[in-house]
Amino acid sequence: MQKRLILGSSSPYRKALLQRLNLEFECFSPNIDETQLINETPLAMVKRLATLKAQAITEQSTSFKNCIIITSDQVACLEGQILGKPLTQEKAIAQLTLFSGKKVNFITSLNVLDNSSGQSHLTTSEYSVYFRGLTQTEIKGYIEIEQPLDCAGSFKCEGLGVALFEKMEGNDPNSLIGLPLIELCQSLRALGINPLIN
Repeated sequence: MQKRLILGSSSPYRKALLQRLNLEFECFSPNIDETQLINETPLAMVKRLATLKAQAITEQSTSFKNCIIITSDQVACLEGQILGKPLTQEKAIAQLTLFSGKKVNFITSLNVLDNSSGQSHLTTSEYSVYFRGLTQTEIKGYIEIEQPLDCAGSFKCEGLGVALFEKMEGNDPNSLIGLPLIELCQSLRALGINPLIN
């Protein structure tokens, strides 16, 4: 019998990605402080938070004692500086204006924890987006149409956001949305779950 799968996220984007694997799962949002620590690098931050989210789910509910917990954390970085979700139209316009003609890196850590055995798979992937030169009319038009205010980087690459780019680089475009499915499948197989075999 397959263990229960828990997606430790309230993100509708991560939920939609995991549904593509045709596995039954539940969602539970971990309650943790996601503040960056003093002198913490973006890479160290996403690794720490992905791990902390999985631990928090085990500790926050007794019903999650014999499960496989999937958590991830992502940051967008421009020249080493972490960029958060814009949350307002003004901040989204400012972010995309800053990105125009530049390369933005997205660092995503994925943690897959079997909390009955303590076995954990922590992986990190990077994905780069090269923005073309954007006009203010294009930026404002895009934000008005797609309203990407809850997305790191102020765009949705699975939607119209692709029109902002010159090119994309990386191993798994799903990592840009927040859940690297290739690495997730590898980690699940290591824990005895193969999406291709029921």
